[in-house]
Amino acid sequence: MNGPGPLDLRLLILLLAGVVVGYIVYKHPDAGVALTVAVGVVTLLYLLMGSGGSGSPPPR
Repeated sequence: MNGPGPLDLRLLILLLAGVVVGYIVYKHPDAGVALTVAVGVVTLLYLLMGSGGSGSPPPR
């Protein structure tokens, strides 16, 4: 029996990072910025994780 694949773990990390960053920023009065920051962090992590360390864009 295999454990969760790397895509499943990546998805969990991305969701967790988005939730944590969104919550931290939301606690400040500039609540409108919370969504933008969370999306930016998730996008950056997705691009970094998807490159496989080679610097190339994620595979399609």
